Amino acid sequence: MPKVLIMSDSHGWKEEVLTIKNRHHYEVDVMIHCGDSELEPDSKELEGFQAVRGNMDFDMDFPTEKEVQTGSLHFLVVHGHLHQTNSTYMNVQYRAQEIGANVVCFGHSHIPVAEKIGEILYINPGSIRQPRVQLPGSYAILSADDDLENVQIDYYTKEGLEIEKLAYKTSL
Repeated sequence: MPKVLIMSDSHGWKEEVLTIKNRHHYEVDVMIHCGDSELEPDSKELEGFQAVRGNMDFDMDFPTEKEVQTGSLHFLVVHGHLHQTNSTYMNVQYRAQEIGANVVCFGHSHIPVAEKIGEILYINPGSIRQPRVQLPGSYAILSADDDLENVQIDYYTKEGLEIEKLAYKTSL
């Protein structure tokens, strides 16, 4: 049963990233950071994360996209600014289809989203530091059974409190 921690747009916060990582790293198979960490790629905070470069990350050692696989989940991880995810999923959809991804994780907008369109699940965990809607800062955890009939995305505040109204269930 794969379980994945997804975070984005922490904008220089170190202690908070470490706290969230330490809270969940024993229970998840993969940890993803969708960019704008504003940390060094080899920082202790990002150790163990599959991380990409956001528009506020200037270290060229971060890739602009990553493919991550765990079980039957095949992720395309991007920040979103290069794919214009604030206005359309079309560009990132084409890239996901090209590599055979069934989940796209992105950030950039600072707005949490979980939405399945066609055969692809789109997840934006929001921002733990600078949320842009009237919600607290957030990150997400995706849980799925092995056959992907039950896929659950739960959102949490940086303090680890569940944001129940954002929970999303689907299948892939």
